[in-house]
Amino acid sequence: MRATRLFLALLATAPFALHAKETWTTPAEASGFRTTPSYADTLAYLHRVADASHGTVTMQTFGTTPEGRPMTVVVAAKDGDLTPEKARAAGKPIVLLQAGIHPGEIEGKDAGLMLLRDFAVTGKLTHLLDHAVLVFIPVYSVDGHENSGPYFRINQNGPEKMGFRGQSQYLNLNRDYVKADAPETRAWLQLWNTWRPDLLMDIHTTDGADYQYDLTYYTEDAHKLPPSIAAWQKSAIEDDAIPHYEKMGHLASPYLEFKDGRDPTKGIENFGSGPRFSTGYAAIRNRAGLLIETHMLKPYEVRVRGTYDVVRAVLDDINRDPAALLKASKDADAWASTLSAAQGASVPVTFKTDPTPKPFTLKGFAFTQTKSDVSGDTWIQYDPTKKKTYAIQSWLDLQPDASAPLPAAWAIPPQWTVVIDRLEAHHVPFTRTTTPVTVTATQDTLTNPKWAEKPFEGHHLLRDVTITPTNATITLPAGTVIVRADDAEAVLAANLLDAHAPDALLTWGYLDAIFEPKEYGEPRVQEALARKMIAANPALKAEFEAKVAADPAFAASPRARLSFFFEKSPWYTVQKVGAYPVLRLDHEALQKTL
Repeated sequence: MRATRLFLALLATAPFALHAKETWTTPAEASGFRTTPSYADTLAYLHRVADASHGTVTMQTFGTTPEGRPMTVVVAAKDGDLTPEKARAAGKPIVLLQAGIHPGEIEGKDAGLMLLRDFAVTGKLTHLLDHAVLVFIPVYSVDGHENSGPYFRINQNGPEKMGFRGQSQYLNLNRDYVKADAPETRAWLQLWNTWRPDLLMDIHTTDGADYQYDLTYYTEDAHKLPPSIAAWQKSAIEDDAIPHYEKMGHLASPYLEFKDGRDPTKGIENFGSGPRFSTGYAAIRNRAGLLIETHMLKPYEVRVRGTYDVVRAVLDDINRDPAALLKASKDADAWASTLSAAQGASVPVTFKTDPTPKPFTLKGFAFTQTKSDVSGDTWIQYDPTKKKTYAIQSWLDLQPDASAPLPAAWAIPPQWTVVIDRLEAHHVPFTRTTTPVTVTATQDTLTNPKWAEKPFEGHHLLRDVTITPTNATITLPAGTVIVRADDAEAVLAANLLDAHAPDALLTWGYLDAIFEPKEYGEPRVQEALARKMIAANPALKAEFEAKVAADPAFAASPRARLSFFFEKSPWYTVQKVGAYPVLRLDHEALQKTL
């Protein structure tokens, strides 16, 4: 009987006692944090953890990289709650933790291996997921991770080799969330829409200045968020998890983007996240997001252990009150789905700096500034042996700027497949008309477009355009996509579809063809047209002469002078150059499409 009790006592401590003799040192720990493991070695270690976890850890493939490598996600939970359905039924928040979207910034991977081991095998953190489910991507940009070498991160202190910032198609995945060009992003979006996480944690390493903090963090400004998410982030992250992290022996700060990198005393500002970034995307999906940036100049071990502890601190807060995060997500979806109900409803899509700064205490180092005989600029050099505190100003807070109108619905004619494809990738719900239908819709006319001179992420971005809304009677063909705004994804849809949005598909150049006239007039024909229009319209003649007098570049361009008339003629306007194909419907028009 005594032997039976002893056996049951030992069994109750499983899996931990059964694996006590095994070596569970991670590859990074085994190297003294000089190196980080290859993808194959990372997966091999995770498979060991999963095999030893007694069903609390599973591994799945959720995509394939352009070079053919599997994209792996690890799910960890107690009580068999290893699927989205079981997690929701159990009332457990879902936390998506991702590492290696920039593979040279890889602390999250090695910290994640340690966390999963201590949760599932060693017994150190058995409580970690009592009331939450962890979905962990150990390496997001797998191809970039395997393109490893010692010269990719000149600003960073270890490990000895680091992955490359771009994936194999030279895309930065942390600028791809909205446009979704990369296969990795398409796979990630599918994972997101399957799990619908309540919190996204994205692990990075800083560039920039030197200072005492071993970690900085960023959450989106409250004006970018549903009220419930802003409140939860303030309470759970800023007021609880970060102080908890510092009590573990660390030093943390809000993300430090200096107004002038040559002089930290000039203050800090918001770095300008948007939907193309991870936390910015989480915001337009009505979810909490936390960006972690370990300090590049701290030793790799300090950065990994700091990541381990901050993730622990956040999960500890969630475990204490899982219902608070679940309610924040539920309330956020309800908030978004009712935004369009108000008369003249809109949602802010661009933001500007709050002109009133706040005092901020910077825990930095002494520094010198010298005139460089190489660059001709000011060269700042820090002395990390001399800690120094600076009283500076913070311009982190933002205010809404431009807004996107929220109609009853958006209508996208079926030929605009590039738009519809992105709606499907993001899982924006929509219906299609089954027959042609004539409605009164609001259509934006876009004029004076200006593009960036250099490509960015494979695109020449539309930097500026004049937007003029007009009401028109339009016949929508059968198959027209109807996206209702009385839906939880209304903010996402507005950021994809509205011409004002800085990461809209329009901005990324997917609709550039609308700015291109396809029919043109020979100069000799336009000469005759111009004279005919001048004779018929004295006011037009006066407008032309005033422009010639005021604009030397216009006056010197025969093409521009002829285009002045041609573009005001029916020969040009019939082409509908600049007619934005995404239409806005009011409630009456929406009813006609049903």
